[in-house]
Amino acid sequence: MTVLAALNGYYDRLADRGEVPPFGYSTERIAHIIVLSPEGETVEILPWQSLSGKKAEPRPTAVPQSFKRPGTTPRSFFLWDNGKFVLGLGVDKVTRQRVAHPANHAAFQELHRRLLAGTEDAGLAALLRFLDGWSADRFDACGFTDAMLDQNFMFMLDGDRNDRGEPRFLHDRPAARRIWERAVAEGAGGEGICLVTGTRQPIARLHPAIKGVMDAQSSGASIVSFNNDAFTSYGKEQGLNAPVSEAAAFGYGAALNALLARGSGNRLVIGDATTVFWADASGGEESAQRAEVLFHDLLSPPPAEDADEAQAIRNALLPVSQGRPVREIAPELDERTRFYVLGLSPNIARLSVRFWLEDSFAAIAERVGRHWEDLRIDPAPWRTAPAVWMLLRETAPLGKTENIAPQLAGEVMRAILTGGRYPRSLLAAVITRMRAGDPVNGVKAAICRACLNRDSRLGTKKTEEIPVSLNRDEANPAYRLGRLFAVLEGAQRAALGDVNASIRDRYFGAASATPASVFPMLLRNSNHHLAVLRKGDKPRLGGWFEGEIGQILGGLDSGFPRSLRIEDQGRFAIGYYHQRYSGKAAASTDRPGATEQTVSED
Repeated sequence: MTVLAALNGYYDRLADRGEVPPFGYSTERIAHIIVLSPEGETVEILPWQSLSGKKAEPRPTAVPQSFKRPGTTPRSFFLWDNGKFVLGLGVDKVTRQRVAHPANHAAFQELHRRLLAGTEDAGLAALLRFLDGWSADRFDACGFTDAMLDQNFMFMLDGDRNDRGEPRFLHDRPAARRIWERAVAEGAGGEGICLVTGTRQPIARLHPAIKGVMDAQSSGASIVSFNNDAFTSYGKEQGLNAPVSEAAAFGYGAALNALLARGSGNRLVIGDATTVFWADASGGEESAQRAEVLFHDLLSPPPAEDADEAQAIRNALLPVSQGRPVREIAPELDERTRFYVLGLSPNIARLSVRFWLEDSFAAIAERVGRHWEDLRIDPAPWRTAPAVWMLLRETAPLGKTENIAPQLAGEVMRAILTGGRYPRSLLAAVITRMRAGDPVNGVKAAICRACLNRDSRLGTKKTEEIPVSLNRDEANPAYRLGRLFAVLEGAQRAALGDVNASIRDRYFGAASATPASVFPMLLRNSNHHLAVLRKGDKPRLGGWFEGEIGQILGGLDSGFPRSLRIEDQGRFAIGYYHQRYSGKAAASTDRPGATEQTVSED
């Protein structure tokens, strides 16, 4: 199924639940209601805001559909808009002073005088009288403030209520709905075969604006658009190049905007990729909703500060990570439920589809479980399964998500969801951060292990799987050298305590890339550290370090390699982590978080 067809089907599901507006309407953030008297006077300005968060926010409300407003010619929305159009006033972004916008207000006047001409509806007639009598001089007297101007207004007739006793806005009055339906029909293009539904219907010339994609334009961006001759063919213009009916375009746009809305449980932001997901409800609404919640928890496990809560989450999700059936953690979930995942990234005024996946939920969960298994390392650096953003943060300078390399998030997500290889750039980025001086922690080591194991499993040249925990018999030279580096660092720390620049700070990058140029010198220096331990009050500790060095060197038959490939640099990091934080070394203070490699004197 195509992206647009799947989204259009999801719209039908949301419409059945009453969670999306009907055709011709969109959900917009409205902050204020202008209450009008029948004579068009401003009775009051009511706040229309949600108090569910820490501060009041404009309330999402179904209003006549918005559209993108490119270019310099202003176009007004019907029966709602911001202060520049409704009142002809705005606030300058630099001076923060009130300024006039006569062209915008003229566009609002022209639209409503044209569509409402001859109306006999009391509410719509009141709006026309308001427009007749409005001037900027009345701004303060009517109760408006500068803080309102950049927000959206809508209208209602004083005292007007619906059958449930709730305020009825002008756009909800039957006369207004009929006028808007005619306007939408008149604006439709010629008929054609819709590529989404396969039926003959009016074709959309312009597709809806999609809002909520991180770093995209706040006014919305297009997922389907044609604005240059190079994108068109056979003399067709704009949407006629890929005919989608007005109804289908509205449906997929409304569904995608609902998925991307603030607070949506069907949205994840990972790096530069905004990911939305949903399930097909043909197997039951309960099963579909359970699949969506579980998918969110699989890719971004809930934060758990309490140890017991963290363990409960881990135990619930553990069967999936071991490749066991999903029904073991969600008996009510139909494993055959079709599941859809869409990754989007901004591209100036458009959106790029980074990845698109359609499969059974069981197959997707199995691949996520395989991803967890590839990441598994001991001692575990996390209390619950790692979220994808947590992994990508390890590739970014300063550990800031905004520094994650472009496109890396989408490529990693695609690898997880399809079971394919991780991008080569993931391993390279982690190695780069460790060589730049970032801590060699368990998350970085786990990423290295995942990349190497998946390459080995899916590549033409099969190699042995990287061990989960410390393997003293592992013969791989890079792994042994990583262990050796950890032992030499531990000996230095045990002998000298905290120093301004340890051998890890000074030599980790060189040791992992060109061992032959560094390790002979490190071994010579270690003789001094071992002598300090033997002559001091830790002779047995010095003997343990000597034994470890001998055991590791005994397995290096060919000496120190002159250089290591990037894959072997990953093995070096894994060996370092295993040696430093496993076995007796785990008694130190850096577990992951311990920084000392010590051994008891027992």
